[in-house]
Amino acid sequence: MSKQSVYIETTVVSYLTARPSRDLIVAAHQQVTTEWWENILPLLDPFISPLVIEEASRGDESAAKERIAKLGTFPVLEVTDEVRNLADRYFGRIQIPEKARGDTYHLAAATYHGMDFLVSWNFTHILNARVKSAIQEINYLLGITTPAICTPEELMEV
Repeated sequence: MSKQSVYIETTVVSYLTARPSRDLIVAAHQQVTTEWWENILPLLDPFISPLVIEEASRGDESAAKERIAKLGTFPVLEVTDEVRNLADRYFGRIQIPEKARGDTYHLAAATYHGMDFLVSWNFTHILNARVKSAIQEINYLLGITTPAICTPEELMEV
């Protein structure tokens, strides 16, 4: 039986490699992420995009190196014209700030490349119910399948 595919959005590797947070919710997310990465991710086929690499490379140099090292062996999905067009369509519909436009590229890359899941901790622009509904509506009209958009906690069993 083939493994299901998962697109790993940048917040997941950021939670994985960050120093333990004093915020109880963030600390819980970090713990779940570590458990998911160690126990569930090996049961899936992981993918990232050039945007994940770009975002993970930002900030503190040593932290960025650690994030990139964790992502180092994952296949990178191509950002084609079709992915860009889909991202633009999503951006026009979900009305998020320009600075968050990259989040539509995560959604579009995972969708266009037929991922089974997209995992993220970005509740503002990816895991938001309004965003997920809009993405599903657009994809339905285009006749394409929407990946399950979830947190690592929601994907603790495969």
